[in-house]
This record gives sequence, C-alpha cells and structure tokens, in this order.
Amino acid sequence: MSTTTLRALNGLDETPASLAAATLIMVDYQNTYTRGVMELDGWQPALDAAAALLARAREAGATVIHVVNDGGEGTPYDIRAEIGRIHPAVAPVEGEAVVVKQVPDGFVGTDLGERVDAAGTKDVVVAGFMTHMCVAFTAAGAFLRGNRPTVVADACATRALPSVGGELSAARIHDGALATIADLYGVVVPSHASLD
Repeated sequence: MSTTTLRALNGLDETPASLAAATLIMVDYQNTYTRGVMELDGWQPALDAAAALLARAREAGATVIHVVNDGGEGTPYDIRAEIGRIHPAVAPVEGEAVVVKQVPDGFVGTDLGERVDAAGTKDVVVAGFMTHMCVAFTAAGAFLRGNRPTVVADACATRALPSVGGELSAARIHDGALATIADLYGVVVPSHASLD
C-alpha cells in the first residue's frame, strides 16, 4: 500500500518558505527544557540548530517573534524566574517581539496572529520546544488561520512519553509529530540549510 499525504491530496504547495519572505516564530526555547523534570532529549543540538536558524533569519531581514509559555509562579514555566526565561543562545534582541502564551497553540489568546499579519508575510517558519506539543499546535494554528508554515526539524526537540504499548522514545515522538505536521499543516525541512 502506498502512502500519500493530505497535503498532496489537497494540492497544497510543498515549497519551503524563504527566510527573507517569512516570519520566524521561535517557540518556547526556555531554560525549562534544558534541565530538571522537563529536560528534553537532544535539546543542545536542537538549540544549536535554532541559534543558526535565528542568525540566518536576522541576516535575511526576517521578522522574528519569540513565543514563551507562562505557567505561573512556582512552575517550570515561570517566565519571571530564570528557569522560565528564553535560553541565552536564542535570546531576543531589540526590536524582536516576545509573545506570552498559556496554551500549546501560540495563536490562542495572544496577539501572535496580529504580529504575523503586521509583518506582511503569509509564510511562517516555526521551530522550538516541544515538537509534539507547542511546535505542532502552533504550526497547526498558523495553517488554520491561513498562513503557510514551514517547520525546521533539527531545531526542534521533545521527550519520551508513556503510551498504551509502553514508553515511546523521544525520537519516535519527534518523528511522529513532524509526520503529523507534514501530513497537512505545513512543510517540514530537515534543517535551516534547506531554506533559501
């Protein structure tokens, strides 16, 4: 049996975004995911890839928007504490917006959509932590509002999860999330090197 995607069945464009003509959405690159209970498998190489992606986007003159999750005081997502801050390797510079969310989809209950619209680009490039959660939901949210998401695989990471059949490795969760995105919501590229 051959496989096809919903994107193919719907005739959706498979061309990745061009950095110069896209808005880069950096999702939840918080210290939360680099240590402790929420430490992700492979976070360091993903963070290194994210830093390279961010540098290229800045060089290309792309609009960059950082998204963070605020879980409130005393949680690993407390943006007022060091644990919840954006990692220094991908910290915002002057002129780059930071959008604070409280659910996995960065577009829900925030002004992310208005900021993307103000940038004047339909294409968005999405990367971040965790692949199966806030990256996947934000990519889906972008698609559902009419944007064209491209997700950069090596700049994303996640963690192992329990399942009815036993624990699923972080690699399987990561690959499954990317396959879900690529089935309908967006184009998935291996790395920033795949983007013009």
